[in-house]
Amino acid sequence: MANYEYDLGVIGGGAAGLTAAAGAAQFGARTILIEKSARLGGDCLHVGCVPSKTLIRTAGVWAQTGRLKEFGLPEVVRPAVDLGAVMDRVRSVIDRIQKHDSPERFCGLGAEVRFGSPAFVDNHTVLIDGRRVSAKAWIIATGSSPAIPPVAGLADLPVWTNETVFRQRQLPERLLVLGGGPIGLELAQAFARLGSRVTVVEFLGQILGPEDGDIALILRERLEAEGILFLTGTRALRAGRDGRDLTLAVAPATGPGEETILRGDAILVAAGRTPNVEGLGLAEAGVAFTSQGIPTDSRLRTNISHIYACGDVNGQLPFTHVAGYEGGIAVTNAILRLPRKADYQKIGWCTYTDPEVASIGLNEKRATKEGIAYRIFAEPFGGNDRALAEGETAGKIKLLASPQGKLLGCQIIGPHAGELIHEWVLALNAGVRLSTLAGAVHIYPTLAEISKRAAQQPFAAKLFSETTRGVLRFLFDLKGRACTPPGA
Repeated sequence: MANYEYDLGVIGGGAAGLTAAAGAAQFGARTILIEKSARLGGDCLHVGCVPSKTLIRTAGVWAQTGRLKEFGLPEVVRPAVDLGAVMDRVRSVIDRIQKHDSPERFCGLGAEVRFGSPAFVDNHTVLIDGRRVSAKAWIIATGSSPAIPPVAGLADLPVWTNETVFRQRQLPERLLVLGGGPIGLELAQAFARLGSRVTVVEFLGQILGPEDGDIALILRERLEAEGILFLTGTRALRAGRDGRDLTLAVAPATGPGEETILRGDAILVAAGRTPNVEGLGLAEAGVAFTSQGIPTDSRLRTNISHIYACGDVNGQLPFTHVAGYEGGIAVTNAILRLPRKADYQKIGWCTYTDPEVASIGLNEKRATKEGIAYRIFAEPFGGNDRALAEGETAGKIKLLASPQGKLLGCQIIGPHAGELIHEWVLALNAGVRLSTLAGAVHIYPTLAEISKRAAQQPFAAKLFSETTRGVLRFLFDLKGRACTPPGA
């Protein structure tokens, strides 16, 4: 039997890699974690989830000061925003969280951390800084990078991506955003609230392409009301510079149409992600990969059974919580040898715009694509007392259920949707009946009451039907209506 230096080697110090390394070390496996940058935490901590949500919160606080009159408060004159000061706060939050992802902490758990760029020389060994490191099993968790679309001239400009936007110190007067997905919309709204004039260019006919059209429309109308201009069904032709202006030539995505030149002080590219597979020596290890990532089976194994791929690099769902989930599954298989499989059917996600958009299970688009029959039950936030008190009535909750009443999915667009969706994450994962949710006593007044109201809808029509009333009148000699509305 071969003698390897480590039981497990992990390449990549983001959510998937950190989860895998911590778990393996605590199980007692001799573990090495290799990260190419000079710090652990990955994109989520340094250029993704943490800085973006910090920026969104700052922009949200600033936006509230523009709504003072709505709450009966005196209006104030708002000065221009100092983007440098805003980004200083973003950095301070990152630095505080970074302490939890330190090499010292992982050493305390029993995992060695090494910084450098590893490359496989065979399927058990990598070369890093001239030293060969061997492991019985490997987990590749190298994440992804922002994709730069093949728009003529774009690669020659100093465009922003999520990797560079949080280093900016000057608020652009005009910001062009290429991409109407979650990243593009979150940052577009944040910069618009801080004072930029924002234009979003999206190739598809709606923003948030995977979401149902009615959900996307509610968000679009809110963002348009905040001053963001949307050009959906639009393709970017070429980018360039004209004096101090950055330019973007656009035209209709399909069919003939007139070309338009957009001008801005900055261009933010948020048009998808590219898995980080280059420079890893995957061919030398015999690991199959494509431009879409490293294919894996349900146990997160690549075509080489002792090499696993987790997180964005495998091309599945590009979310931090999914990366952590996959890291745990890979460790279970690699170290404990338990045949645990990934199940993506009950994974939720959230777009952190205002209002937030959260989803779990099937929506109408996915149900229709899979040929699954469904019924819809919706409840608006405008009927929720807490939402009215807080002045946040935009949005709704939408449930999809089978004709027999089984819960298939839930979508929420509204205040704190990312928190409210967790009741439905639990319901789908635990197989909780809608009747159980409908009968659960929710605290008043809370936004969460909207979930109870939606869950009650499948039963309300039958419970309060004319047939039910007739039966009760017969059984209990009920007298019926005490009041008839005028004109009824």
